[in-house]
Amino acid sequence: MRVVPILIGAILVLALGLAGLLLLPHLPRGGGAPGGGTIDSGARIDIERMRFQIESQQERIDALEDRLRQLEESRARPAAPALPAAPLPPGTAGFGREGPNPILDAYARVVLIADRLNVNKGITVATPSFLVDFLGRPRERLSDDCEEMTNPALRDRLRLEEVGPIRVRMLDPAIQSLRRVFARIEASDPDLYGLIASSGSLCVRQIRGTIGRVSTHAFGLAVDLNIAGQLDNFADGRTQLGLILIADYFHEEGWVWGAGFRREDSMHFEVSRQQLLAWREEGLI
Repeated sequence: MRVVPILIGAILVLALGLAGLLLLPHLPRGGGAPGGGTIDSGARIDIERMRFQIESQQERIDALEDRLRQLEESRARPAAPALPAAPLPPGTAGFGREGPNPILDAYARVVLIADRLNVNKGITVATPSFLVDFLGRPRERLSDDCEEMTNPALRDRLRLEEVGPIRVRMLDPAIQSLRRVFARIEASDPDLYGLIASSGSLCVRQIRGTIGRVSTHAFGLAVDLNIAGQLDNFADGRTQLGLILIADYFHEEGWVWGAGFRREDSMHFEVSRQQLLAWREEGLI
């Protein structure tokens, strides 16, 4: 059967392609240190495209190996009817031909989050107990519903403003930080900037499932974002490509990305403990 050597050859070609992708130099994600050079969005999209291609190549190899195994079993039992071809992943047919790559132009596309647990390297979450000790309670009694902030010191710093492409209600230093993030995104990728939408900012309530534990949202120090109005699924280890690209700018401003939480929440961005301490030293909070 001539199809067997053809499949073996195809597997070898894909394996070599996969090896080539894995041997590519590891490019840093993000824009580097504040004030330093940045990797433009085109390059960062290419990095994510390479990760996607590696996963796609592995799927193709697995599918072809499964098909080869079926053919070999069929040859060992000549009296049995030939097994139907196993369906291959989209894009497998027609080696060497590549259709439009949605990763290049669809920022809302959902992809795996690479090295998810290390996306917040160097900064840490401001825990509920830290926030209460540092800023006081946003209101005395908390429920599961969003309510008004009653802490006068925090309330005086609360602002409702248009910030870049979204409208938020947050503490003033967080708003100014958010302006810097969006200004950098707009300068480097105006198309992506125009697709950013908000899923909420201030919400003074207790963390659902707890009694009295306050989230960063309750202090006006967190925002939930999405791309093109499409909400990301919670705790599935995946996110929209656009959120991966903007996360680097937030990290440089000292914001924690919820993609790195034990229960992934990649729409969520919040001010880190380190940034709050820095703002306190500067007299901003």
